[in-house]
Parts: sequence; structure tokens; C-alpha cells
Amino acid sequence: MRLFLASLFVCCATLAHAAMSSFTFPSIDGGEIDLAQWRGQPVLVVNTASRCGFTPQYDGLQTLYDTYRDQGLVVLAVPSNDFRQELSSNEDVKDFCEVNFGLDFPMTTITQIRGEDAHPFYKWLATEAGFTPSWNFNKVLIAPDGSVAATFGSNARPMSRPVTNAITALLR
Repeated sequence: MRLFLASLFVCCATLAHAAMSSFTFPSIDGGEIDLAQWRGQPVLVVNTASRCGFTPQYDGLQTLYDTYRDQGLVVLAVPSNDFRQELSSNEDVKDFCEVNFGLDFPMTTITQIRGEDAHPFYKWLATEAGFTPSWNFNKVLIAPDGSVAATFGSNARPMSRPVTNAITALLR
């Protein structure tokens, strides 16, 4: 029985790692963002929008990134217009974030996160963790092994204790 459970654990961990590392997003800077490049690191994926009441959280996300990036944390912003609060073009989003927040963490192009046309990462997230963003600035912490370590709603501030505790538990 123990051997079976150990095998099952290894199998599931391998599948989570394999699934997580197979996602790519178009980068707002051009090219692709391949999540596999961050294998072995915690990644906080945040669906964002420029015209949302939670948009000031960009400051907290940048502070979080600045605080923990040298220890391996990656913050990935995924702009989305699923809640009709994003600017009309990728260029507008990029300019808005650079001018107003000085962001330097990775960001995807405007991406669908809900429904049939959701990005494969978000479909995986719904299946893997039963989590679909209910609004802008929902946060998903991916563990270094590719599993979902934690999810947070819009009200969870990036530098709040629950978020930072979950992150620091995964750092090198």
C-alpha cells in the first residue's frame, strides 16, 4: 500500500509539473513567455486590468517582486478584458503600466481567462485547483514543482501576510 501511495504521489507530482511547464503566453514585449523557464521557482500569476478599482495593486506586485525576486519569485501579470476593464490594446496596457507603475516584471498580452476560449493555463487551473478568477487581480501561486500552492481573491493585497507567507514558504 505504501509503495502504491508513493508511486501515486510521484505520478501526480510529475503530471502537475509537466502540465504547468507546458504553458506559453505571448509576451507584451514581443516573443513568448514559457512557464518552463521558471521551473523550480515560485510564480505568482495575477490576472490584471488597467481600469479596475484594484489596479493600484500593481504597486504592491512590484514591491513583492522587488522584495523576493533575488530569492526566486516571479510575478507574471496577465492582462484580461474578461471583466471589461482593460484598455483596448497591448501597447496601451504596456504604456499605462510603465508610466503609472514602473513595472518591470513579465507581462502577457491581453488574454482571455474565463470561458470556453480561456487560455489553456486557466483551463488547467480550473481543472487542477477548481479555481477560476472571479474578478481582476485574482492571484495564483504556483509552487516550484508546478503544482498550485495557493489562490487568492482580488482583496488579497500583494504584500499581505497570507500572500507573503505562502510565497516565503516556497523560496530557495
